[in-house]
Amino acid sequence: MGVLGALPFFGKYLEKLAKWLGGFQTIIGIIALIIGIWELGWMGLMLIIAGLVLLTGILPMIPALGKYLEKLAKWLAAFQVPIGIITIIVAIWVLL
Repeated sequence: MGVLGALPFFGKYLEKLAKWLGGFQTIIGIIALIIGIWELGWMGLMLIIAGLVLLTGILPMIPALGKYLEKLAKWLAAFQVPIGIITIIVAIWVLL
């Protein structure tokens, strides 16, 4: 979100959209994780990684695996800006 405001022309609008979508972070993370597991290739891998980053807040609630997934998600969260940029690029590439 913080990076979007720096984009010329439409950055502030993208930042507003990102803040609104932030309210649906958990739902988007679950959907991304499910589709990522179902999908093969680069897009599936990126969706799994992005889903884990989005689900950082609820991963500790998962019995047995919660601690390990939380550590992985916290490590990935440190790279959330590059992960987000790469995910967007891969998504556009796959759509073309």
